[in-house]
Amino acid sequence: MITGFAALYIVVLSAILGYEVISRVPAILHTPLMSGSNFIHGIILVGAMIALGHAEGAFQTILAFIAVVFGAINAVGGYYVTDRMLEMFKSNKKEEK
Repeated sequence: MITGFAALYIVVLSAILGYEVISRVPAILHTPLMSGSNFIHGIILVGAMIALGHAEGAFQTILAFIAVVFGAINAVGGYYVTDRMLEMFKSNKKEEK
């Protein structure tokens, strides 16, 4: 089992690594990257729902519910942002008949 200090260490290293990777992504690749991260957020949401189903006690239930809410907001917001990004690449000309 991972202790609290080791878990904190992993979270901090993950945040630093994530920042470094994302800051070096060219602008042209942001839309495919967002699509991939939306897929991962969907998996995280499913995991949070499973954790909510297995929660025992009030504290675990509340924590799992918050994870489900944040996961849902993150996934929906990611798809919304991706849709807005893809709208920028569509032409404004309407086909005339």
